[in-house]
Amino acid sequence: MTNSGNIQPMERVLYEVKKVIVGQDHLLERLVVALLARGHILVEGVPGLAKTMAVKTLSRAIGGEFHRIQFTPDLMPADLIGTRIYNQKTGEFNTSLGPVFTNLLLADEINRAPAKVQSALLEVMQERQVTIGRETYPVPKPFLVMATQNPIESEGTYPLPEAQVDRFMLKVLVGYPSTTEEFVIVERMTGALQDAQRVIDAEQLLALQRQADKVYVDPALIEYSVKLATATRHPEACGLDELSRYISFGASPRASINLIIAGRALAFVRGRDYTLPQDVRDVALDVIRHRLVLSYEALSDNIGSDDILGKLMEAIPMPEVPLREYAGADAIR
Repeated sequence: MTNSGNIQPMERVLYEVKKVIVGQDHLLERLVVALLARGHILVEGVPGLAKTMAVKTLSRAIGGEFHRIQFTPDLMPADLIGTRIYNQKTGEFNTSLGPVFTNLLLADEINRAPAKVQSALLEVMQERQVTIGRETYPVPKPFLVMATQNPIESEGTYPLPEAQVDRFMLKVLVGYPSTTEEFVIVERMTGALQDAQRVIDAEQLLALQRQADKVYVDPALIEYSVKLATATRHPEACGLDELSRYISFGASPRASINLIIAGRALAFVRGRDYTLPQDVRDVALDVIRHRLVLSYEALSDNIGSDDILGKLMEAIPMPEVPLREYAGADAIR
């Protein structure tokens, strides 16, 4: 059974975003997956690839509040989460909430801020709340952090703490557009740009998130996700001893959890109420690539996370899961 009625709003959201954004289908699909799965997304790409515009346009389509923070080396935690301000008239401290209190937060060039700012962002990403003084304030729902980083610059940047990188559900690599896409981009941006219209609101998105949670996942897919995550820690178990020297630390259990959550959301985006092995496999690179800590030998041999993951995914066969659509329908009911 295909839930065409349920998925229709997300199709309309993507349609509205694509009025503005040309190409970048993979990024846009993963943004929607992250929204449905309540996850955060890290986007890496050179400047000028419409990363900021994609998030801003998405916020218009879902009617959410959008804030952008430009990360710089002199940014302070108070610039992010807010602070307490002394009111001379009343003699009391008032709390001024920062820009993280929004639905869609764009952390632009996140790797330019020092560790104390990253730690402030870490709490709101994981707990959906911030602590100012002795008070704790929850952020609005839904809440999504999209962070960007520029891979070609190293001056004035800080490596992101591994604990924070692990909090991102997905890491998407954005490449250059094709010649045809770039022609359309130039034509569209130099003419009268059509704006995206709001097609759903925050309450409808929360309802869609709950529906995505009910998408059926066969236990064989959970076993498959665990095998993928385990293989990054012990590649010799799948007969790939040569990869062991390239991996210092494999993916944490958060990887196998997010494989299922993201795969389930992707199945929902694709109009199904049951998850296929291909859904999990399609999100595997985005879920795991940033969770691998590579050795110096990998860097010297020019071996990246995607190279390692590609070999691991070839070595681990996808399970054969019967299309038990009735089970998905029961779950949704």
